[in-house]
Amino acid sequence: MANGRRSASGPNWFDAWTRDVARDVTAEDLQRLFTRDTREAYRFFSRGLDEDRLAQEPWYRRWLLRVRQVFIAFTLKLSPARRALYLISLAVALIGVLKLYQGFGRVLIPFGTPFFRVNVIAPQWADGTFALLVSIVLVNLLVLLEVADRLSLKGELEVAREIQLAMLPTGTYRAGDADICGLTRPANTVGGDFYDVLPQRDGRVIVTIGDVAGKGSPAALLMALLLAVLRTLVDEELEACALVARLNRQICRHSPASRFITLFYAMYAPGTGTLTYVNAGQNPPLLRRADGSIERLEGTGIALGMFEGSAYEARETSVRPGDLLILYSDGVTEAENPAGQPFEEAGLGRVVTAYGDESPADLAHAILRAVEGHAKDSRFTDDLTVLLLKRS
Repeated sequence: MANGRRSASGPNWFDAWTRDVARDVTAEDLQRLFTRDTREAYRFFSRGLDEDRLAQEPWYRRWLLRVRQVFIAFTLKLSPARRALYLISLAVALIGVLKLYQGFGRVLIPFGTPFFRVNVIAPQWADGTFALLVSIVLVNLLVLLEVADRLSLKGELEVAREIQLAMLPTGTYRAGDADICGLTRPANTVGGDFYDVLPQRDGRVIVTIGDVAGKGSPAALLMALLLAVLRTLVDEELEACALVARLNRQICRHSPASRFITLFYAMYAPGTGTLTYVNAGQNPPLLRRADGSIERLEGTGIALGMFEGSAYEARETSVRPGDLLILYSDGVTEAENPAGQPFEEAGLGRVVTAYGDESPADLAHAILRAVEGHAKDSRFTDDLTVLLLKRS
């Protein structure tokens, strides 16, 4: 029976592996690999090569210089560990080819008609050497094409990162008697965390933070959509609960069903310190009072994008002189150390206690440094975002 299961799974695996190849690969696709794709990869790795000066060289030296330039540029794009592994694999392949060398011997080369052959002295190799060399060249060509594609995509993602960060407020914003500062660090090149500070005509200011489920490019696109819709609705001067409800309907209509967004939305009134907020599934922000006690602003509704008819409740609290409001994404508290222990809200509280008298900008950097020190790594599995409001 076990043999029957193995024989049944074998053809299924083979069919799954070859189905796309048989259906989608055409002669034009294969031709494009050696024409357009190869030319684009060459142009990518030969940047900085002086073609005018190269044209003055003999043809054989011209090709050697081009191969050297592509090889050096390609290997320098690899990380040191991968570069070493690649060079070792080339050295092993070269040693294997040299072992197939059988010395010089007489070789009959057809010349003119098939009945006339020339006997010449030439190096001889074991059978299969030519096929091995062709396979090595093709595998290296495949690696070059893949690396060129990935590096081009990485360059586009870097531009997307710049655009995404430009969408978020930078520096410290002064709202009457309060200082507001946010900081974010995506886990990948782009991320799904966001925050915003939106001053209103009546002197009040909106502070908001959110987290799109997932990370990377899909989350970043949905984050941009939410920010655009949010800023449009803010101009209509809606009440907090009505605004979040309309925002939820738009997200439900224009985002995939598998995606949702947690959001904390608050309106702060300088002078009185009144804070009216809606918490749609976001980690409860911490309100640290001047006496050191901490209050948690719990949820008032479910995350956006789950049910179009969701209703949200607005609550009100007061930010008194000397109080500090800490908004953060779950990437901060869920960051784990090598032993698997998360940073947790307690770790965040310790940083706030130690640096609570600092400015919001200094405290935000201190929080991210503490999370990085806890994780023992500068790379995280989730985006990190904090937004701080401190009333003086």
